[in-house]
Amino acid sequence: MAGGLVALLDDVSVIARAAAASIDDVGIAASRAGAKAAGVVIDDAAVTPAYVTGFTPDRELPIIWRIARGSLKNKLVILLPIALLLSEFLPWAITPLLMLGGAFLCYEGAEKVIEKLGGAKHGETLEDPIEDPVAFEKSRVAGAIRTDLILSAEIMAITLASIGPETLLARAAILAVVGIGITLVVYGVVGLIVKMDDVGLHLTHRSSASAQKVGRGLLLAMPKVLTLLSVVGTVAMLWVGGGIILHGLYELGVPGPEHLVEVMRHAVEAASGALGGILGWMTYAALSALVGLILGAIIVFVLHKVLKVGAH
Repeated sequence: MAGGLVALLDDVSVIARAAAASIDDVGIAASRAGAKAAGVVIDDAAVTPAYVTGFTPDRELPIIWRIARGSLKNKLVILLPIALLLSEFLPWAITPLLMLGGAFLCYEGAEKVIEKLGGAKHGETLEDPIEDPVAFEKSRVAGAIRTDLILSAEIMAITLASIGPETLLARAAILAVVGIGITLVVYGVVGLIVKMDDVGLHLTHRSSASAQKVGRGLLLAMPKVLTLLSVVGTVAMLWVGGGIILHGLYELGVPGPEHLVEVMRHAVEAASGALGGILGWMTYAALSALVGLILGAIIVFVLHKVLKVGAH
């Protein structure tokens, strides 16, 4: 009996060590995949505040929470099973589907640019009188979740491409860890950003002169920061969308556009010395955004002028 118990404990110890090793492998792979998706994560954090700007302070955190829940649903309920099924049975379909998502981002970004330049607005905006605040909030949350779906799809695709030949269960675990972790980081940061003006207001009522000064600085800075983030969010849509299209064309056997962008990037890097890395990246991002703007403007024209979708 004692020998059997010792053998059982040995078996349990072996299983526990194997499980711990598997968990470590998942953690390492998730960290590596998350790092590769960092660019899209930054875009996601920049895009989201635009959907919260303009609402009363008491609605900001509830709206962010609703968007965060939608983001988790996007990643874990919709995208994770689709990613696993596609990777198992239809790996060739991942690139075309990503390109459709990229085209949607280009469309949304270009539409915002056209509206800012004086073009016709499509749908209710914060500049218009809001007749039904509840319906408008619902519409903004739905728009944020829709945009998040595209960005989340890119995050999950990058993750899937970076984890190598893992088992189906390991791939599912890594995708889940990355999805949950990135959602917590993105919407935690967004929550901090949109509530910094409230922090500033609180500091202005403190007895400390230095705290009051910091508070006034935050109150003055946050409207400009939120406006800047709105601009960054629009540029991010174009940058990510254009980048998806360029890379997708390369994967589908049309390398010319991405090759041209890479040539220009390397030329800037070679001519910029110590700043080559930063300026080269900025060149690639700017050219990707330009591709996204051109493609998005074409889609806007076709939808609103030719097909009359959303026309007033």
